[in-house]
Amino acid sequence: RMLTRTPSVVAQVFLLLSIVLVIAIAVIQINQQQILSPGLKYGIVLDAGSSRTTVYVYEWPAEKENNTGVVSQTFKCNVKGPGISSYETSPGALAKPLDDCLNKVKERIPVHLHKNTSVYLGATAGMRLLRLQNESAANEVLASIQNYFRAQPFEFRGAQIITGPEEGVYGWITANYLMGNFLERNLWRTWVHPYRKETVGALDLGGASTQISFIPEDPEEHFNSTLQVKLYGYNYNVYTHSYQCYGRDEAEKRLLALLLQKSNGSANVDNPCYPQNYNTALTMKYFFGSLCTQSLRPANYYPNQLVNFHGTGDPGLCQEMVSLLFNLTACRDREDCPFNGINQPKATGNFVAFSGFYYTMNALNLSGHFSLGDFNSSMWFFCSQSWAQLQFMLPKFEEIYARSYCFSANFIYYLLVHGYNFNAVTWPQIHFQKEVGNSSIAWSLGYMLSLTNMIPAEGKLIQLPLKPSLFAGLLVFLTATALLCLLFLVYLCIVSHHRKNIPQVEHIFIPE
Repeated sequence: RMLTRTPSVVAQVFLLLSIVLVIAIAVIQINQQQILSPGLKYGIVLDAGSSRTTVYVYEWPAEKENNTGVVSQTFKCNVKGPGISSYETSPGALAKPLDDCLNKVKERIPVHLHKNTSVYLGATAGMRLLRLQNESAANEVLASIQNYFRAQPFEFRGAQIITGPEEGVYGWITANYLMGNFLERNLWRTWVHPYRKETVGALDLGGASTQISFIPEDPEEHFNSTLQVKLYGYNYNVYTHSYQCYGRDEAEKRLLALLLQKSNGSANVDNPCYPQNYNTALTMKYFFGSLCTQSLRPANYYPNQLVNFHGTGDPGLCQEMVSLLFNLTACRDREDCPFNGINQPKATGNFVAFSGFYYTMNALNLSGHFSLGDFNSSMWFFCSQSWAQLQFMLPKFEEIYARSYCFSANFIYYLLVHGYNFNAVTWPQIHFQKEVGNSSIAWSLGYMLSLTNMIPAEGKLIQLPLKPSLFAGLLVFLTATALLCLLFLVYLCIVSHHRKNIPQVEHIFIPE
């Protein structure tokens, strides 16, 4: 009996020790990580859109900059005034509005790091249009920005006009990067490629263009219309298309031009997309001055002539007018060609819709994901309001945006449903959001990641007390020991129980 008790005690001691050691090692490993903090590096990106310029400041740990995978946005500043393409006649006037934001940026980044901080300016559809319309004016605007940054303490890496497909792909990179679809932390707190994680498609709506980017179900089939992006050692074939003149502002200018055309050049025009009782006088140059509306200009075009627009708040008529902005016949019912004769694979999977998509939904009191029915009823309700009522409904009231939200909502409906072929079933797969964590979803982060080669390899940022291989080995060894001890104890219990149950047979000797 003494013999069976000794192994039992030893097994119990070993079992307890193994459990205590497993917990202790795991706790030490998780809590005693030595975070490498050799300081931070910074990068600045100016997103020079058609309607405004936004300055973003990004930071990341300086150690092993090529395999950190942890770039985060620390500051964002909206430059006052319109987009840079509006300065075609006075490029020198750009400096003052930029100064306000750049002075704040200088305070955010430690002075001794200023000269090593790279600045990039990327201009989008507003400047693409200006370059097509007046190349020398576009070059003067960019030269004036170059001059401005020469006097700044940062390392200026140039101002460039990016293409539509680049804007689309950079937006797709940003959305997936922020959502952790390229990298995630594993049990040992190192960065690894997520197992079987799907990427999301990206929908971006700017002032002058709109982009759709996603990975098609069969990339081979659409090889000609996809771009190959290499991230973290993995290749992605991304379909992307940018529709020039289908940005929110340019689309609205086309609508105003069509309304004027339908009124036979009258100086007073009803606009079913403007709220009831809203009146505004706009110069012809305001909507005909763009390359997007050039073909609609009347023969008697006088840039400074005023046109009075009167809002009638009629959602049905507004939708009818918006449909005229889309050329749906160019495709002749081909399934992979939604509108404007452009080939597009079927949009599948989840999508994130940001920029103008998000702001319009926010005005309609919608966000995240919701049904197409909910969107339609919110849009109908919003479009039926009078100008006086709108002032109480909007979270932030600015006339130039407030008057146009009904148009934007109808335009988004038409673009997503009739343009990209989303329907009642696939619509809830679109998530309307502005940021992830504290970082804005915008093409600028993807742009900087690509330009600085900051797309990291799978690498380690954290030094652990034990190497992952040793940690794993110890865990396996101690867990196995604990299991063996447990099995041995169970075995001893069964044996001892069995012995107790053997009946005591008494030998009775019967004398012969």
